[in-house]
Amino acid sequence: MDSTHTALSDTRRRAAVIFIFVTVLLDMLAFGIVIPVLPHLIEQLAGGGIARAAWWVGVFSTVFAVVQFAFSPVQGALSDRFGRRPVILISNLGLAIDFVILALAPTLWLLFVSRALLGMTAASFTTANAYIADITPKEKRAAAYGMLGGAFGLGFIV
Repeated sequence: MDSTHTALSDTRRRAAVIFIFVTVLLDMLAFGIVIPVLPHLIEQLAGGGIARAAWWVGVFSTVFAVVQFAFSPVQGALSDRFGRRPVILISNLGLAIDFVILALAPTLWLLFVSRALLGMTAASFTTANAYIADITPKEKRAAAYGMLGGAFGLGFIV
């Protein structure tokens, strides 16, 4: 009975690590996709050439980073209260909503709101790290964090 429980626990932990790996991979993949696309999208919406678009990209990036910085502790508190998985799933939903708005945004302000929304929900990397710490035994934690780093790098490269 005890070995069955341990095998079930290992299977669940493996599934959770794969879930976190895919989440971080998608987050970084999305980040890597937006970097080259956002300036051209802003140029189309704002007009004024690439120099003006570059300025707006700077504004968007700054707002994204500030909002992400502000909401990272909020996501941490929410994940402590409601669990890591629901918070990460809501973060993934925020990413999906952002990409839909990026694809359909007719105005610059809507694109701006979308990036701010993503900043609120994109603080999932800290929650993913906490989730790994929660589900991984101490002796396997370094390997799990290494895999998380691999997902980060692979997603950004792809």
